[in-house]
Amino acid sequence: MKRRSLIVLAVAVLALSLIWLLRSENRYANFPPRATGPWVAFGDSLTEGYGASEGNNYPALLSRKLGVEIRNLGRAGETSADGLKRVEEIAALHPRVVLLCYGGNDSLNGELASHTFGNLAQIIDRLHAEGSFVVLIGIRSASLRDHNKQPFRKLAPDKDVLYVPDMLQGLAFKPIYMSDAIHPNDAGYARIAERLEKALQPLLPKLTGAGETPR
Repeated sequence: MKRRSLIVLAVAVLALSLIWLLRSENRYANFPPRATGPWVAFGDSLTEGYGASEGNNYPALLSRKLGVEIRNLGRAGETSADGLKRVEEIAALHPRVVLLCYGGNDSLNGELASHTFGNLAQIIDRLHAEGSFVVLIGIRSASLRDHNKQPFRKLAPDKDVLYVPDMLQGLAFKPIYMSDAIHPNDAGYARIAERLEKALQPLLPKLTGAGETPR
């Protein structure tokens, strides 16, 4: 009787594992991507790599970790509204994967969260229409209480994107990781790349494309 119970339990665990796996496979839009272009990092100065030495911004570090070329199309000073204006330029590349990080400058400029996340939603929709897999990278608001936390948490499942929360978590206000009050140094960008690698590595075979081997 005891053996039978153990078999039933094992079968139940296996069934639940398969259900979880199937749900995980289907919870992201464009997974695997329909687009066949390059991987792209799209955002502001945190993407461009302000504060890092040459070759040590997070897209470059992540590229080396994953063995996948990533084009860095970050621009310092941009807001989500600027990103929305530039999204057609990104979509024209038919990017397979887009690492999307906006919101920091919006907060510094006192932009309404409804505007910021409305812009991000439109950017994601446009990239999804192109067949891209989108990675949404969160950034906390420039305030004692993080007013971006909940909107990011809501936006990610609403748009079926992979979400990596709070880009500067564990880095902000620590001189060992920061070049100034806002931007990481080489060590800080390395930590960001590590977090993104951890999130992306399990998905990498499908993100690199059928029959394609990472370099």
